[in-house]
Amino acid sequence: MPLELQRIRALCFDVDGTIADTDDHIVAQLAAWIDKLPGVSGRRSERVARQVVMGMETPVHGAYALLDRLGLDTPVDRLRSRLRAVKQRGADPAHTRNPEALDEVPHEMMAGVQEMLHTLSKLYPMCTISTGSAPRVERFLEHFGVRELFTAVVGAQTTRRMKPHPEPLLYAAEKMGVAPSECLMIGDTTIDVRTGRAAGAQTVAVLCGFGTEDELKAAGAGLVLRTTSDLLAVLDPKEDPLHEQTASPEPTSAVHGKS
Repeated sequence: MPLELQRIRALCFDVDGTIADTDDHIVAQLAAWIDKLPGVSGRRSERVARQVVMGMETPVHGAYALLDRLGLDTPVDRLRSRLRAVKQRGADPAHTRNPEALDEVPHEMMAGVQEMLHTLSKLYPMCTISTGSAPRVERFLEHFGVRELFTAVVGAQTTRRMKPHPEPLLYAAEKMGVAPSECLMIGDTTIDVRTGRAAGAQTVAVLCGFGTEDELKAAGAGLVLRTTSDLLAVLDPKEDPLHEQTASPEPTSAVHGKS
């Protein structure tokens, strides 16, 4: 089923892999560390790193099961600590005391997203929902001059539970003064899709991060877009001349999923 555009009153954005081009940097840093572990090297280290990063998005931290299958029980705690340090700069007091430490992970904004955010902020209240630390996200948004566009920045410590639990989105909806069902969750992983659906929100998935088209569709994404900036043509009438004629606009780079 297509998106119900008339229902959308607020936007919730994932950060890494959606508006921030950080995923590959995180994977590269972790892969370099994993490469030094016994039994893992080369391409396998990158594959393991990518799977571990995805696992860290879940409440049960799927990295443990993955490393157990690889026979890496001994260094698992060290790996978990290392990954937390890489993914959540600023969560550790040592990092928050040193602002420069927040910039240790290289990051850029996804192409076209900065302009898109400025345009969409005139149409909808917006927030970010991330499993990283709020200070890191705040610093990233401030660096690109878009922090003031967001009503709330929801991070790992903002709510008791993280994605895919609906609590972060429920919190964001309250801050924006809308019902969860009036929100649109935008993200690059099945975790983001599951979060939105669990909260009763509509969802858009993007292919510029970790998720694949098949798995995002299977998770129930209402719409799958090739890039985050493609969202502008879906939500801004000025960008899509067919917008007022149909409730399911289809930009040239869009791939439809489930409701």
